[in-house]
Amino acid sequence: MAISVDTFFLNRDAQGTLQAQIQEMIAEGILSGRFRVGEKLPSSRKLAAHLGISRITVTLAYTELLANDYLTSRGRSGYFVSENAPVPPSYTPQQKAGDAMDWDKVLARSFTGGDTPRKPQDWRDYRYPFIYGQADASLFDHANWRLCALRALGQKDFSALANDYFDQDDPLLIEYIARHTLPRRGITARPQEILITLGAQNALWITCQLLLNRKRRATVEDPAYYTLRDQVVQTRCQMDCIPVDAGGLPPEQIPEGTDVIFCTPSHQSPTTFTMPMERRKELLRRASSIDAVIVEDDYEFEMSFLGAPSPSLKSLDTEGRVIYAGSFSKSLFPGLRLGYLVGSEPFIRQARALRASVLRHPPGHVQRTVAYFLSLGHYDAQIRRTAKVLHDRRAVIEDAIRKHGLQIAGVGGYGGSALWMRAPEGVDTSAVAERLKERSVIIEPGAPFFAAGNRKQNYYRLGYSSIPATRIEPGLALLASALKQG
Repeated sequence: MAISVDTFFLNRDAQGTLQAQIQEMIAEGILSGRFRVGEKLPSSRKLAAHLGISRITVTLAYTELLANDYLTSRGRSGYFVSENAPVPPSYTPQQKAGDAMDWDKVLARSFTGGDTPRKPQDWRDYRYPFIYGQADASLFDHANWRLCALRALGQKDFSALANDYFDQDDPLLIEYIARHTLPRRGITARPQEILITLGAQNALWITCQLLLNRKRRATVEDPAYYTLRDQVVQTRCQMDCIPVDAGGLPPEQIPEGTDVIFCTPSHQSPTTFTMPMERRKELLRRASSIDAVIVEDDYEFEMSFLGAPSPSLKSLDTEGRVIYAGSFSKSLFPGLRLGYLVGSEPFIRQARALRASVLRHPPGHVQRTVAYFLSLGHYDAQIRRTAKVLHDRRAVIEDAIRKHGLQIAGVGGYGGSALWMRAPEGVDTSAVAERLKERSVIIEPGAPFFAAGNRKQNYYRLGYSSIPATRIEPGLALLASALKQG
C-alpha cells in the first residue's frame, strides 16, 4: 500500500529548514501510526511537485530518514517505512489541541443518550449468540446473490448502476414489490405509493420527520422497538407509551388528540404477540374516530413458518390512514439496509422529497441486484430454506427452555426468529448478560425496550436466527445457571 501524497502539507511559517520539516512530518506520521511498516512513500519527484519545493530537498530528507532507520530503500522501487521503525502497536489518532467550541451550546439537538443499545460487533466470535436480527451465513444464497450482483454490473444495466435517480427508484424493484411482495400482505399499491428506503429504520425516521413536531402527539407501544422510541423523542412531540397485552396494542387506551399511532400488529416488537383480527378492526375504528394516522411496522412477516400470517393492517384500511413499513434487511441480511414505505400518494410524495434532500436515493446497483434476486426466484427459495431451519430451531429452543425451567413471556403464533423471556422477579438481566459474555453467551436485556417510567429489568430476548441448533441447549444451560445466581 502506498502513502498518498495528499497527506503531506508544509507550514510555511514553521521553524527550521524545509528539509527538517519534511523529516519531522514523516517521522511524526510513523510514530503516530498513520504510516505503517511496509507502506511506500511518494516518490521524491511527486512529493516535491506536490509541496512546490525542489526535488533535492525531498531527497536529502529521505536520505536522512534512511540513515536513522525510519525508511528503507528497495532499489528502483522507492522508499518504504522500515521494519525497524518505532511504529506503535495500533494507530490512535492524536487529539488536536485548541478546540475552543462549546458543543453543548452549539448543537441544536442531541441524537445520543437514547435507549438504543449497541449490539456487540464481535457476536460471531461467541459460541452461543442468542442475538436477534443478525444473518446466518450458512443460510444465505451467496452464489446466486453474487450472480445477481454481477448481472446488475453489466452493460445492459449501466444506467441503473450509474444514473442519478434523484428522488426516484429502480422501476424493476418497485414493480416487484407492487406485484409480488405487497399482495402477499393483501396490499394493493401503485408505484406512486411506494418508496424505497435504507431499511425499515430509515422508513420510520422519514415517517416521524413528516408527521411529528412539538405540536403533535404520538402513541407508541410499551415495550417497543427502542430505536423507534428514540426517533419519536427526537421530534420533541408529546409521546404516550401504552402497555401492550397478549393482543398487542389496546385501541381503547389510545388517548384523544393522538395524531400518529405506531404499532407492530403482526409481530409485536419485542413480545412477538400477534394482534387478533377483531382488535385490528378496533384499532382502525379508533384511529378513524380520533382522525389519527397509523404507522404499521411489518418487520418480520416473511418469517411466518408456523402458518400463514394474518392480513396486514394496511390491507384492511379503507380510508388511506395506514402507512406501511417493510424491510428486506431482516429476510436477506441486515447490512443490505433496504426497505420500503407504502402510503397514500401525497404522503409518499413528501417522503420522496425528504429522502432526496438527505441521501437522494439508495444505491442503484443495490436496488437492481435485489430486484434480480427477487424476480428470479432466489429470494423465495431462501425464505423457504430459512423458514425450515427456523422451524427446527424453534422446536429445539422450546424443548431446551422446558428442560431448564426458563419462562417464556411472549411467543409469536406464526413463527418469527426470537422469543420474549421473563426471568424471576428481582433479577437484573443486564447484569446477567454481562456475566454471560464471559462464558461466550449473548442475550439481549429487556429493559431498553420499556419506556423510562415503566422499565422492567427481569425481561430479555432470545434470538435463534444465528445460533446452530446443536448449541442452543448448552447455551440455555449456561443461561439457566446464571439466572439462578441472580
